[in-house]
Amino acid sequence: MPNDDQQQDDKPTRPWLRPILIILAILAVGFGAYEYWQYRVFGQYQQSTNDAVISADDVAISSKLAGFIEFVKISENASVEEGALLLQIRASDYASQVDAADSQILLARANGAVTQSNIAEAQAAVAAATSELAKTQARMRYIDQQIARYRPLVNAGAEPSTKLDELNNERAQTSADLGAKQAAIAQAQQRISSLRAQTGATKAQVRAAEVEKQRANINMADTRLSAPIAGRIGSLEARAGQYVSPGQRLMTIVPTQNIYVTANFKETQIGMMRIGQPVTIKVDAISGVEFRGTVETISPGTGANFSLIPPQNATGNFTKIVQRVPVRIKLEAGPESRQLLLPGLSLEVSVDTRSARAEIEAIKRKQAGK
Repeated sequence: MPNDDQQQDDKPTRPWLRPILIILAILAVGFGAYEYWQYRVFGQYQQSTNDAVISADDVAISSKLAGFIEFVKISENASVEEGALLLQIRASDYASQVDAADSQILLARANGAVTQSNIAEAQAAVAAATSELAKTQARMRYIDQQIARYRPLVNAGAEPSTKLDELNNERAQTSADLGAKQAAIAQAQQRISSLRAQTGATKAQVRAAEVEKQRANINMADTRLSAPIAGRIGSLEARAGQYVSPGQRLMTIVPTQNIYVTANFKETQIGMMRIGQPVTIKVDAISGVEFRGTVETISPGTGANFSLIPPQNATGNFTKIVQRVPVRIKLEAGPESRQLLLPGLSLEVSVDTRSARAEIEAIKRKQAGK
């Protein structure tokens, strides 16, 4: 049997193991304390979600008019500047509308000139009839004077009654002529009034024709479809020779320089979220790269609230589901990065809500003091 000295020599001796274990324990405790401190100071205020995508306010391009496409100026995925020509619709049909409107304007103006000429003619007739009326009235006054002079003489027997009868007969004829001339003047004046009313209608016709021409010119301009914004062409469906109807979607312009982030946070995450808070953004398509952003707007309602058919939970089998609130985030990225950040890409975003900490604590103190 081995003696005691041999047994002591066989036991392993590792004097360095104990200090290492102590150091590892200290490091573990320190790391745990650091992580706890990080959580208390920073981590608990970070609200993250992977329910986020890159968005852009794309514009659907459609035709206001019906017609055949003469040519398409751009191609799929091409970049265009604001105001650039996209396609041309055949304009011959609308050019004839402009010519027809010009003809209507000329016709209405010619009718107006004829009406003005007729008014001048009627005014001349009134002037001539007024002059003849003045002559007849003067003749009437003369006859009345003669009758007044001869009547006493005839009554006294100094003059024969035949002369007075002739004067009375002439007065009757002159009175009838006077009435006819007055009626002629009234008729001419009525014609002037009618022609002036016709002048107003003619002016209205001219104005209507000018409006029609303006509409035709607008239609002519609308045969050229231009880009309302700068961006890239997507979903191009227009082809040369294709017949298009009003409102038919032909392509979409995506403003790639004006992209932003739409993140759908849980309702339990937005209590401390405020506009202007910093955001960290990770793009699934670009690993290892982080972008910065700021909270721009927070939706006034949940996504379900703005759905086509909002849910009604008035039944007895209600199940509570955590709702999502859309948050719009302004993306801070240069032109080179924006070429890679395409609308629809998936993201992971984290919002730093520490700026609202004092506000929440004040609310809690107020509630505790009640």
